[in-house]
Amino acid sequence: MKKIYLLLFPALCILAVACSKDFLKSYDKRIEGGIWELYDVNSFGIGSGYSLPFTSGRFRFFDNGEMEYEDNQGNLYRGSWNIRKEYRSDETVRQLHVTAVDFQTQRVISETFDNMVFTGTNRFKAFVYAGAKTFTFKFKR
Repeated sequence: MKKIYLLLFPALCILAVACSKDFLKSYDKRIEGGIWELYDVNSFGIGSGYSLPFTSGRFRFFDNGEMEYEDNQGNLYRGSWNIRKEYRSDETVRQLHVTAVDFQTQRVISETFDNMVFTGTNRFKAFVYAGAKTFTFKFKR
């Protein structure tokens, strides 16, 4: 039995060093830096009338709460972001708030994502609940 432990110990050490420790970081620290691409938006449920301000493009979240968003037409928006943690019943929910302005056209876009969940080191999903309809926004770095 002792030999098995001696054989498994080096493998476990390598695994522990090789695995990402991102899950230990706060959501704020995980989202900062790098460019996040909004690559897919899905909707589920019934209802209509909700206009999505973001359907694709690239986001950059800075550690000072500022952000940049570039849509697929090359329009550059600058604004702010923050993540709020709420406790609902028996779960923790993180809301992502983004507001951005295109200073060329004076267009303002804003969204409150009702929940966000990291699905990997370089991926997360954000959800918007609009009545009986749920929108899922998928981001990757």
